[in-house]
Amino acid sequence: MGFLADPMALVYFVGLITIVSLVISPRQVSIEGFFDGASKVGAQPNLWMLVLSQVTTWIFARSLMNAAILGYFYGFAGTLAYTCYYLSFLTGMYIVGQMRSRGARSVQDWLGDNFGRTGHVAYNIVIALRLLSEVFANLIVVGLIFSAAFPEMAWAKTGSIVILAVVGLVYSALGGLRASLRTDVMQMIVFLIVFVLAFIVMVSAADFSLGAIFTAQGVHDQASRPGWILVAVAFLQVFSYPAHDPVMMDRGFIADEKTTQKSFFHAFWLSAICIFGFGMFGIQAGILGASYENQLLGTWQGMFGPVVYFLIAASLLISAMSTLDSALASAARLVIDEFKAAPRTVTNGRIAMFGFMAAGALLTLWGNKTLFDAVAVSGTASMFLTPVLMLAFVFNRVIPLWSFMVAYSAAILGAAAYMYRSTELVMTLFSGTHKYEQLLYICIAVLIVGFAAGLIGIVTQGKLARSN
Repeated sequence: MGFLADPMALVYFVGLITIVSLVISPRQVSIEGFFDGASKVGAQPNLWMLVLSQVTTWIFARSLMNAAILGYFYGFAGTLAYTCYYLSFLTGMYIVGQMRSRGARSVQDWLGDNFGRTGHVAYNIVIALRLLSEVFANLIVVGLIFSAAFPEMAWAKTGSIVILAVVGLVYSALGGLRASLRTDVMQMIVFLIVFVLAFIVMVSAADFSLGAIFTAQGVHDQASRPGWILVAVAFLQVFSYPAHDPVMMDRGFIADEKTTQKSFFHAFWLSAICIFGFGMFGIQAGILGASYENQLLGTWQGMFGPVVYFLIAASLLISAMSTLDSALASAARLVIDEFKAAPRTVTNGRIAMFGFMAAGALLTLWGNKTLFDAVAVSGTASMFLTPVLMLAFVFNRVIPLWSFMVAYSAAILGAAAYMYRSTELVMTLFSGTHKYEQLLYICIAVLIVGFAAGLIGIVTQGKLARSN
């Protein structure tokens, strides 16, 4: 296994996965296959194709790094907090079921029926930003891996980002959503193999203790306190979070309702196990007192040796590739089907993919704050959907458009406040000893404004929710 110590092993790994992805991607694809994931004969994806596709696109490279970094700094609470976001599969299952029972064919379809073009466009803007963040955040992780593997090469980070962007674009553009579903299955199987091998090595080490994992406080000067605050944030965001994720929502409407419901449930427990298990690598690094180097990549190199480090890096790379193709497939559907920027053709879908990949790659040149910031910002921006969906599905009341826009504006302002949390105005309004404390207060404020506008709107102009 000594050859795994050679950084070129990662290059060969990516090359192999690329070749296999290109081989199993369909050479010819119909419009329905490209945008809706249908097979050549028009069949829907089966249960486990849907499950594995959901899981591999949600335990993507950024999420794996987030879970590990949060575990390193805040111990058990940090990794638990990020794992709580995977309850989104259960809330997403509920949201999709409610929308489909009302005859909607997508989230945009339901919003358009109830809030017209204004609601449709407002939602799509948030979705576009979410997809861009998916592309650039995963490319950033790719760049970090190869810059750590080839520290003597100044161009390693930028070069790897460009190469993976081109590779992801090529095989994604071949078959759209159908190609994404097929390659997701292969990529998820490979991920599970390399992840399980790395996990077994970690837990079988003499210095590993499961009890220490569950009682770990992290290395932060506030110990696990910020992690527990983040658990509260996750519970506030988890109802709306899945509804603003186009990859999850797109997969909620391409199979029959029974298959879809089962796929969401199985995706929940499988992804939650994977994300917490990977987060344990970060917790273990903190327990052993390892110093924080290069987004934990340098730390793992020193801790686990070349074989386990290769497996960890391979897990991150395979998850990045699987997320890129899914994000591009959703981007094509967003531009063509929702924004209606061009006729529904495979060529136009490929052009939309190119635009999103190019924009995401360019964003990586602007530097990067913490990887969790993208999650926190998009999760906060999505919170306008909490009062909208909860009042409609739980209380069967649709709020008026003005209430929708007040909730939307509050969420966007909340996301902006977190981005600029160090400014004097934001510090005055949402002071806290840690940025996650500020985030908690911002989320509470967004929900108070959204529900207040929604309840006032219902009392004055509300209407019954439409049923199928």
